[in-house]
Parts: sequence; C-alpha cells; structure tokens
Amino acid sequence: MPMSMFQRLLEGLPEGLGTRLCLLAFVVASVLSASGAGAEEAHAIAMHGKPAMPADFTHMPYANPDAPKGGRLTWGILGTFDSLNPFIVKGLAVQPVRNYVVESLLARGNDEAFTLYGLLARSVETDDARSFVTFRLDPRARFSDGKPVLAEDVLFSWQLLRDHGRPNHRQYYSKVAKAEAPDPLTVHFDLAGANDRELPLILGLMPILPKHAVDVATFEETTLTSPIGSGPYRITAVKPGASVTLTRNPDYWGRDLPINRGLYNFDEIRLDYFREANGQFEAFKRGLYDFRVEHEPLRWHDGYDFPAAKSGEVIRDTIKPGVPQTSEFLVFNTRRPIFADIRVRRALTLLFDFELVNRNYFFGLYSRVAGYFAGSDLSAYGRPADARERELLKPFAAQIPPDVMDGSYRLPVTDGSGRDRTTLRAALKLLSDAGYDLDGTVLRNRATKAPFTFEMLVTTRDQERIALAFQRDLKRAGIEPSVRAVDPVQFDQRRLGYEFDMIQNRWDQSLSPGNEQYFYWGSAAADNPGTRNYMGAKDPAVDAMIDALLEARDHTAFVSAVRALDRALISGFYTIPLFNVSEQWIARWNRIERPKATALSGYLPETWWSKGQPQAK
Repeated sequence: MPMSMFQRLLEGLPEGLGTRLCLLAFVVASVLSASGAGAEEAHAIAMHGKPAMPADFTHMPYANPDAPKGGRLTWGILGTFDSLNPFIVKGLAVQPVRNYVVESLLARGNDEAFTLYGLLARSVETDDARSFVTFRLDPRARFSDGKPVLAEDVLFSWQLLRDHGRPNHRQYYSKVAKAEAPDPLTVHFDLAGANDRELPLILGLMPILPKHAVDVATFEETTLTSPIGSGPYRITAVKPGASVTLTRNPDYWGRDLPINRGLYNFDEIRLDYFREANGQFEAFKRGLYDFRVEHEPLRWHDGYDFPAAKSGEVIRDTIKPGVPQTSEFLVFNTRRPIFADIRVRRALTLLFDFELVNRNYFFGLYSRVAGYFAGSDLSAYGRPADARERELLKPFAAQIPPDVMDGSYRLPVTDGSGRDRTTLRAALKLLSDAGYDLDGTVLRNRATKAPFTFEMLVTTRDQERIALAFQRDLKRAGIEPSVRAVDPVQFDQRRLGYEFDMIQNRWDQSLSPGNEQYFYWGSAAADNPGTRNYMGAKDPAVDAMIDALLEARDHTAFVSAVRALDRALISGFYTIPLFNVSEQWIARWNRIERPKATALSGYLPETWWSKGQPQAK
C-alpha cells in the first residue's frame, strides 16, 4: 500500500493515541497480507530491472514532441479482410484496430526490452513476488462515444477475452485467480498460483472494450460494424475487403499523455488492401500508398530503379533495430505423418543448399544461424550451455544433442554446386534409418512402397523461388515435392488451420520473450487452430523452458532460460533455417517524414508525420 493511501486513511480520523495505534496495526497488516512485500504504486513496470523513463518524463526519446498534426497516411496491406474484430480467431481482421482504435491499460516503451507505461491506467502496483497487480485508471479516460472508462469495463474485457477471445488471450487471462473492482477507478487482479512474473504486464496490455457497447452473444462472430474504443482514431469508412479509413478523434482524451506525445500525427489513415504482391508493389511505384516494408531482398537490391526512386521522391531507409534478427524458416508440419520422425526432418535440413540459394537469388546478402533469437544475447547458437541451462535441461538431456549443448552444432554447409554428395549421403542414411529406401530414382517407404512426396505452400515470388530451388535439391534424394502458389488470403487461412505440409514463416522476437512463446510452440497450442505453433510442436522440454523463463527472478536467470528454450527448439528440427535479416528495409514517399531517432524496436509509423503541415502547438 503506497504512502498516498496511508494519508487518505488518516484524513479526518480522531487524534487519540489508541486510535492511531490501532490504525497503525491495521495498515501494517494490510501491507503485509494484501499488498505483499515490495508493493509500490508506480507510473511504469519493467519485466526485469527498472523503467528507463522517470515518473515526470515528457515524451519518449524516439518521438518528436513537436511533430505537426494533419495530412493522411495511406498504408498498403497485402491480403484482405472480412472483420473489424482482431480479438477472435474467426475471420481475417483489420489488425490496426488494436492500438489505433482500442487501447490497453499500459503501453509499451519501444526503447526498452519490455517496459510498460501508464495509458488508460495512470498507475500500476505489484509486489516482489508479482502475486497480484492493481491498476488505477486515469479519471480523464474516455471512449470515443464520450463515456468514461471504468473498472467495470476492465473486468468485462478480462472476462470476455478469457472466455471468448483468441487462444492466447484465453490462456493468459485464465491464470488470474480472482479479479475485483474496489472502486470505479481501481482494478485488482489476484495472481496467486500463476507462477508467472510476466502476467502483470500481460494484463497491462489487455485490450479494454466498452461494456456498454459489446454484445457478448455475438462477440465471436465476424463483423464490419465499427468498434467503439478509447484510442486516438475512429473507423469512419469501410469498403469490405478493400479499404478502411481511420480518422483521428479531435477529442481524444490521451493526446497529451507523455507516452503519446509526438505520436498519432495524421488526421487520417487509410488502409488499402491488395490481393497480390506484384500488384501491391506496382501501386506503390505509382504513389497510391505512402510506405512499404520490403521483405524480398531481390526486390530491395534491384527493384527500386523506377523514376520516383531515382529522383529521390521515394526514400529508402535501412534501419538496424536492437531486437533479435528476423529469421525466415521452412516449417515442417509435424502433425503430418511424413514429418513426424525427427530423422526425416534432419535429413531434409541437410538437403537444403543454402549456399547455392544465397548466391544465386540473394546476392550473398544473407547469413543464417540455427535457433530463434539470432543476433542477440538470447541465442544459444554457437554458445556452450552454462551451469543454469544444464540444470534446466537435465531432465531432458537425452533429447538434446551434445553439440547443441556445447555450442559446437552448425548448420550444414554445402559446396554451393547443387550437387554436394557429402550432405546427400548423410541425408540418405538418416532417411534409411527412418524407413525410406531409394527405388531407382524414387524414394519409397520401405513398408508401404508409397513414394516420399509432400506439398510446399507459397504465396510470394521469393517463397516460390526458394521452394523450387529446394524441390531440385530434394529430387536428388528421390523426393518429389510439389509447389503450390496461392493468394495471401488462402495462405493465411490454411496456415492458421494447419492445412499444409510445409510453409515458409518467421517468428518476430523481442528482447523479452514471454507468454507468447506458449502461443508459438507450446504443447497446448499445437492442436488449437489460430495459434502460431505452425509446426505442431509438443515437447515437454520446450514447455518446461517456457515455464522457466516466466519464473526467472533476474536477468541472468532469464537469459539462461531463453537459451535453454532455444536449445530445445534447435534439437527438435522443426524448421529448416533459411536466412537471418539484421535490418528493416523501409521505402516511403518523401511526403512522409520520420524522427531522426529510431526506437530499439525499429520503425514506428505512429511516430511519422505528413510533410508541410503546420508545427504542433
């Protein structure tokens, strides 16, 4: 219980000594039993350590507090949509609804690994054990219809998303033992038994929806009805499947909050959807939308030779964020019997000729490492396990190869000819051990005589190029995969429903991995459609390491737990690592400007503004 609460209790009480002593005893008991040791009301909360910004900060270092307001940002998005509700599995939702329209209790500080600052909540309180968390709402907070944001809305949102939300929401919020509202602006969550030090932060990021404007009975159905939120924008126009217009709310209650100063500068944001990647790029070249994040190295290298790029009207920014590198993978769907055997997955990893693909298609721009936290201290690749990691992995030692444990494991390196016989022999040996033999030029199952074949699902030109190259590699081993190209909508539907044999995918990681790791590769997510456990991993070692990273009390223990998780995932051979990208490639028309400072997380469109607008006042 913070000192301000003591003072409120003392006001107006009798001055007798006996009364004071009784009050003192009551307060001490309250502190020890209800709040817990170390509980303190604060403006921010960090997963590890302390928040970087003090309580009296005026704006974030990566934002320009004098950024002018006005103009329009047009955003080109690949795909389509049939829903304005991003909080359910059903449908293809407009994702920017989250943050731009619907807010949370706290907001991320993008210059830190995982620190949250006050947004709808003006303060947060927890104890050293993180056995509870209490949020006190800002009395100024309002939904876009003018109604105040109250504790009952927070409790409603928690219950709604716990029971009807996406799988990750159901998993996170079901860990709460009890929730209550001591007063209209205070919400208290009892986290006893959760053993999850990240949970107070996860609750801080919970979307807050208005109780008075959400129908629980129809919440899990797709809808194109504009939602009511408390955020800086409102949805003002919708063309189903084609475009959505967000208009800045002139009465937005949180415009001058320190966390928001210099953000959300455009009067209007239009989201234009494109069903095909080449058409999307052609639209950008014609100036039909304002910026794009480039993911195809071939295009970044030689595709920006059109007149506007040559004249400087289109600016290309290369940004190096301070988070783990983006890594691309070919993902085995281990739910499929053909990929259930780890020896098969190891064999196919040997057959992928990265050196040939990198030289012929990517100009030698890429490197690759095994694991899922490349380019950061969290990566286990090339590092021997420390004593803490070994202790964590001890119950699972039999499934962690010695070279993965001691850091000497390396991805296979070919001679780049497309005909490397060393890797071919090693792959065929593993396939033979798994029950497959070459019958002339066809690899067949020894028992059923069925040929070894599967489908690679792709949706972009670069994905197809990689798949076709891998197809040629596999034919040398008698494997006859097919490559099927589908549009982004079909791809997303099949990926989310796990209706594929192999896809290309990436998992973006932060410097503070947490509960989302269950969603990425936890056993409970494997058979639950809509998660990101695309490979279908069901590994007790992986589950235990996620538990360990969430229970870590200090940064050293946390790093060891994440590296142990990385080793467990590497040992499962769930993916074939393709390449790592240490940069973000952003192309924008020069009518859009951005701050000189870049956040640790990289590019942030919410910090940009329209050129030529009057200075903010």
